[in-house]
Amino acid sequence: MMHIVLYEPEIPPNTGNIMRLCANTGFNLHLIKPLGFSMTEKKLRRAGLDYRDELRVTVHDNWSDCVGQLGPSNVYALSTKGRRNYTDVAYGVGDTLVFGPETRGLPGEFLAELPTDNVLRVPMLPNNRSLNLSNAVAIVAYEAWRQHAFAGSL
Repeated sequence: MMHIVLYEPEIPPNTGNIMRLCANTGFNLHLIKPLGFSMTEKKLRRAGLDYRDELRVTVHDNWSDCVGQLGPSNVYALSTKGRRNYTDVAYGVGDTLVFGPETRGLPGEFLAELPTDNVLRVPMLPNNRSLNLSNAVAIVAYEAWRQHAFAGSL
């Protein structure tokens, strides 16, 4: 299945909601340190860890460690700076979707390392800052899963 990477996530309920999403879709979740919370934090557990038997989550010290474990895959970063819509991609099994921290998004240096076509956006009305992280992850994850006929679902 595909991989969702949260780069330095900050807000426990967002990460908890994304954990629940991954448990229900079969996506693998990767968290890049530093985390803005403890993995035992009550808000995180309440939102997502009741699905821990179905969840595959890995915490990495940094992006390089994460990439080393993922191996070769298409990496797509989601950013308000992206020019290509997330719906314009044919997602493959094993692809990686990277989302940045809630308060600042992915660093410019990170985005600069990717081909321009791999920096994606979720369309919004003008003059709005961003979507909630867990909402953005859900939107993109379900599109990628839909393209694979919701493989593994009932």
